[in-house]
Amino acid sequence: MTSASVENYLKAIYRLQGDGDSRVKTKEIADRLDLALPSVTSMLKALADQDYVNYIPYQGVRLSEPGRLAALRVIRKHRLIELFLMETLGMNWSEVHDEAELLEHAMSEKLTDRIDAWLGYPTLDPHGDPIPTREGVMPEHGGRGLHEVARGEQVVIRRVLTQDHEFLTYLHQKGLVLDALLDVVERAPFDGPITVRVQGEASPVSLSHATAGLILVTASQGEANPTA
Repeated sequence: MTSASVENYLKAIYRLQGDGDSRVKTKEIADRLDLALPSVTSMLKALADQDYVNYIPYQGVRLSEPGRLAALRVIRKHRLIELFLMETLGMNWSEVHDEAELLEHAMSEKLTDRIDAWLGYPTLDPHGDPIPTREGVMPEHGGRGLHEVARGEQVVIRRVLTQDHEFLTYLHQKGLVLDALLDVVERAPFDGPITVRVQGEASPVSLSHATAGLILVTASQGEANPTA
Protein backbone atom coordinates (compact mmCIF):
# COMPACT_ATOMS: atom_id res chain seq x y z
CA MET A 1 0.00 0.00 0.00
CA THR A 2 1.31 3.46 -0.87
CA SER A 3 1.55 6.13 1.83
CA ALA A 4 -1.00 8.91 2.19
CA SER A 5 1.64 11.44 1.15
CA VAL A 6 2.48 9.54 -2.04
CA GLU A 7 -1.21 9.17 -2.89
CA ASN A 8 -1.83 12.88 -2.43
CA TYR A 9 1.05 13.70 -4.77
CA LEU A 10 -0.16 11.27 -7.42
CA LYS A 11 -3.71 12.66 -7.23
CA ALA A 12 -2.42 16.21 -7.55
CA ILE A 13 -0.25 15.38 -10.56
CA TYR A 14 -3.09 13.49 -12.22
CA ARG A 15 -5.48 16.42 -11.86
CA LEU A 16 -2.92 18.98 -12.99
CA GLN A 17 -1.83 16.85 -15.94
CA GLY A 18 -5.39 16.32 -17.12
CA ASP A 19 -5.97 14.21 -20.20
CA GLY A 20 -2.85 15.38 -21.99
CA ASP A 21 0.74 14.21 -21.82
CA SER A 22 2.25 17.56 -20.90
CA ARG A 23 4.58 17.89 -17.93
CA VAL A 24 3.40 19.44 -14.70
CA LYS A 25 5.66 22.09 -13.20
CA THR A 26 7.00 21.63 -9.68
CA LYS A 27 5.57 24.98 -8.63
CA GLU A 28 2.08 23.94 -9.76
CA ILE A 29 2.27 20.91 -7.47
CA ALA A 30 3.64 22.98 -4.60
CA ASP A 31 0.82 25.50 -4.97
CA ARG A 32 -1.86 22.81 -5.15
CA LEU A 33 -0.58 20.96 -2.08
CA ASP A 34 0.50 24.13 -0.25
CA LEU A 35 4.04 22.83 0.22
CA ALA A 36 7.52 24.31 -0.11
CA LEU A 37 9.29 23.84 -3.45
CA PRO A 38 12.32 21.98 -1.95
CA SER A 39 9.98 19.44 -0.30
CA VAL A 40 8.12 18.86 -3.55
CA THR A 41 11.36 18.45 -5.53
CA SER A 42 12.58 15.87 -3.03
CA MET A 43 9.34 13.90 -3.24
CA LEU A 44 9.31 13.97 -7.04
CA LYS A 45 12.76 12.43 -7.08
CA ALA A 46 11.53 9.72 -4.72
CA LEU A 47 8.46 9.07 -6.88
CA ALA A 48 10.70 8.78 -9.94
CA ASP A 49 12.84 6.21 -8.12
CA GLN A 50 9.67 4.20 -7.47
CA ASP A 51 8.66 4.45 -11.16
CA TYR A 52 5.51 6.44 -10.39
CA VAL A 53 6.57 9.46 -12.44
CA ASN A 54 8.92 10.58 -15.16
CA TYR A 55 10.72 13.57 -13.68
CA ILE A 56 13.16 15.91 -15.42
CA PRO A 57 14.59 18.73 -13.29
CA TYR A 58 13.49 22.21 -14.47
CA GLN A 59 11.16 20.63 -17.03
CA GLY A 60 8.53 19.06 -14.82
CA VAL A 61 6.91 15.71 -14.22
CA ARG A 62 4.30 13.43 -15.70
CA LEU A 63 2.82 10.19 -14.44
CA SER A 64 4.10 6.84 -15.60
CA GLU A 65 1.52 4.13 -16.25
CA PRO A 66 1.98 2.68 -12.73
CA GLY A 67 1.62 6.20 -11.34
CA ARG A 68 -1.54 6.85 -13.34
CA LEU A 69 -3.12 3.62 -12.13
CA ALA A 70 -2.16 4.37 -8.52
CA ALA A 71 -3.71 7.84 -8.80
CA LEU A 72 -6.92 6.41 -10.24
CA ARG A 73 -7.12 3.83 -7.45
CA VAL A 74 -7.17 6.51 -4.78
CA ILE A 75 -9.58 8.70 -6.78
CA ARG A 76 -11.88 5.66 -7.10
CA LYS A 77 -11.78 5.13 -3.34
CA HIS A 78 -12.48 8.79 -2.67
CA ARG A 79 -15.50 9.01 -4.93
CA LEU A 80 -16.98 5.71 -3.77
CA ILE A 81 -16.61 6.82 -0.14
CA GLU A 82 -18.42 10.09 -0.91
CA LEU A 83 -21.33 8.23 -2.45
CA PHE A 84 -21.37 5.62 0.32
CA LEU A 85 -21.56 8.32 3.01
CA MET A 86 -24.51 9.95 1.25
CA GLU A 87 -26.34 6.70 0.53
CA THR A 88 -25.86 5.06 3.95
CA LEU A 89 -25.50 7.93 6.44
CA GLY A 90 -27.53 10.57 4.65
CA MET A 91 -24.68 13.07 4.61
CA ASN A 92 -25.01 16.17 2.43
CA TRP A 93 -22.92 16.49 -0.73
CA SER A 94 -21.16 19.44 0.86
CA GLU A 95 -19.93 17.28 3.78
CA VAL A 96 -18.55 14.15 2.17
CA HIS A 97 -15.37 15.45 0.51
CA ASP A 98 -13.40 16.15 3.69
CA GLU A 99 -14.39 12.80 5.20
CA ALA A 100 -13.37 10.97 2.04
CA GLU A 101 -9.99 12.74 2.08
CA LEU A 102 -9.29 11.05 5.43
CA LEU A 103 -10.76 7.63 4.72
CA GLU A 104 -9.39 7.07 1.21
CA HIS A 105 -5.88 6.36 2.51
CA ALA A 106 -6.99 3.70 5.00
CA MET A 107 -9.41 1.71 2.87
CA SER A 108 -8.22 -1.59 1.38
CA GLU A 109 -8.88 -2.69 -2.18
CA LYS A 110 -11.07 -5.48 -0.82
CA LEU A 111 -13.30 -3.05 1.06
CA THR A 112 -13.35 -0.72 -1.95
CA ASP A 113 -14.63 -3.54 -4.14
CA ARG A 114 -17.28 -4.46 -1.54
CA ILE A 115 -18.55 -0.87 -1.36
CA ASP A 116 -18.54 -0.64 -5.17
CA ALA A 117 -20.68 -3.80 -5.40
CA TRP A 118 -23.00 -2.69 -2.57
CA LEU A 119 -23.65 0.59 -4.37
CA GLY A 120 -24.38 -1.24 -7.61
CA TYR A 121 -21.17 -0.30 -9.44
CA PRO A 122 -21.96 3.41 -9.80
CA THR A 123 -20.27 5.53 -12.45
CA LEU A 124 -20.71 8.95 -10.80
CA ASP A 125 -20.06 10.39 -7.35
CA PRO A 126 -22.38 12.87 -5.55
CA HIS A 127 -20.88 15.82 -7.45
CA GLY A 128 -21.23 14.20 -10.86
CA ASP A 129 -17.54 13.30 -11.09
CA PRO A 130 -16.88 9.99 -12.88
CA ILE A 131 -15.73 7.05 -10.76
CA PRO A 132 -12.76 5.13 -12.25
CA THR A 133 -13.23 1.41 -12.73
CA ARG A 134 -11.22 -1.22 -10.89
CA GLU A 135 -9.19 -1.64 -14.07
CA GLY A 136 -8.20 2.02 -14.14
CA VAL A 137 -10.58 3.30 -16.79
CA MET A 138 -11.99 6.78 -16.22
CA PRO A 139 -15.50 7.03 -17.71
CA GLU A 140 -16.18 10.06 -19.88
CA HIS A 141 -18.63 12.46 -18.33
CA GLY A 142 -18.92 16.17 -18.70
CA GLY A 143 -21.09 18.73 -20.41
CA ARG A 144 -20.71 22.42 -21.05
CA GLY A 145 -20.41 25.16 -18.51
CA LEU A 146 -23.63 26.87 -17.53
CA HIS A 147 -21.93 30.15 -18.44
CA GLU A 148 -21.99 29.02 -22.10
CA VAL A 149 -25.74 28.40 -22.24
CA ALA A 150 -27.87 30.84 -24.21
CA ARG A 151 -30.97 32.62 -22.93
CA GLY A 152 -34.09 30.52 -23.43
CA GLU A 153 -32.34 27.15 -23.25
CA GLN A 154 -33.44 24.43 -20.86
CA VAL A 155 -30.66 22.32 -19.35
CA VAL A 156 -29.96 19.69 -16.68
CA ILE A 157 -27.17 19.92 -14.09
CA ARG A 158 -24.76 17.02 -14.54
CA ARG A 159 -21.60 17.94 -12.64
CA VAL A 160 -20.12 20.49 -10.24
CA LEU A 161 -16.40 21.18 -10.57
CA THR A 162 -15.61 22.02 -6.95
CA GLN A 163 -16.10 20.39 -3.56
CA ASP A 164 -15.97 23.66 -1.63
CA HIS A 165 -18.31 23.29 1.35
CA GLU A 166 -19.83 26.79 1.28
CA PHE A 167 -20.30 26.71 -2.49
CA LEU A 168 -22.09 23.35 -2.43
CA THR A 169 -24.22 24.43 0.52
CA TYR A 170 -25.32 27.52 -1.42
CA LEU A 171 -26.18 25.48 -4.51
CA HIS A 172 -28.19 23.04 -2.40
CA GLN A 173 -30.15 25.87 -0.78
CA LYS A 174 -31.03 27.22 -4.23
CA GLY A 175 -32.05 23.82 -5.60
CA LEU A 176 -29.07 23.73 -7.94
CA VAL A 177 -28.33 20.03 -7.45
CA LEU A 178 -27.54 17.16 -9.80
CA ASP A 179 -30.31 16.40 -12.30
CA ALA A 180 -32.09 19.69 -11.54
CA LEU A 181 -33.88 21.10 -14.61
CA LEU A 182 -33.08 24.74 -15.32
CA ASP A 183 -34.45 27.41 -17.61
CA VAL A 184 -31.96 30.13 -18.52
CA VAL A 185 -34.14 33.22 -18.28
CA GLU A 186 -31.52 35.95 -18.66
CA ARG A 187 -27.90 36.26 -19.64
CA ALA A 188 -26.10 39.57 -19.22
CA PRO A 189 -23.51 40.48 -21.88
CA PHE A 190 -19.76 39.95 -21.51
CA ASP A 191 -19.02 38.41 -18.08
CA GLY A 192 -22.28 39.49 -16.49
CA PRO A 193 -24.54 37.29 -14.37
CA ILE A 194 -26.67 34.43 -15.68
CA THR A 195 -30.17 34.09 -14.27
CA VAL A 196 -31.82 30.67 -14.12
CA ARG A 197 -35.06 29.27 -12.77
CA VAL A 198 -35.05 25.79 -11.26
CA GLN A 199 -38.09 23.75 -12.24
CA GLY A 200 -40.51 23.74 -9.31
CA GLU A 201 -38.99 26.85 -7.71
CA ALA A 202 -40.74 30.23 -7.85
CA SER A 203 -37.76 32.57 -7.55
CA PRO A 204 -34.97 32.78 -10.16
CA VAL A 205 -31.31 32.58 -9.15
CA SER A 206 -28.58 34.86 -10.50
CA LEU A 207 -25.07 33.42 -10.77
CA SER A 208 -21.83 35.14 -11.65
CA HIS A 209 -20.06 34.13 -14.84
CA ALA A 210 -17.33 32.39 -12.82
CA THR A 211 -19.80 30.52 -10.62
CA ALA A 212 -21.83 29.33 -13.60
CA GLY A 213 -18.61 28.03 -15.15
CA LEU A 214 -18.27 25.54 -12.29
CA ILE A 215 -21.62 23.94 -13.14
CA LEU A 216 -21.69 21.55 -16.09
CA VAL A 217 -24.98 20.92 -17.85
CA THR A 218 -26.46 19.06 -20.80
CA ALA A 219 -29.52 19.84 -22.89
CA SER A 220 -32.76 18.74 -21.23
CA GLN A 221 -33.46 16.40 -24.16
CA GLY A 222 -30.40 14.39 -23.05
CA GLU A 223 -28.09 15.67 -25.75
CA ALA A 224 -24.61 16.14 -24.31
CA ASN A 225 -21.46 17.85 -25.37
CA PRO A 226 -19.07 15.75 -23.26
CA THR A 227 -15.68 16.77 -22.04
CA ALA A 228 -13.30 14.27 -20.51
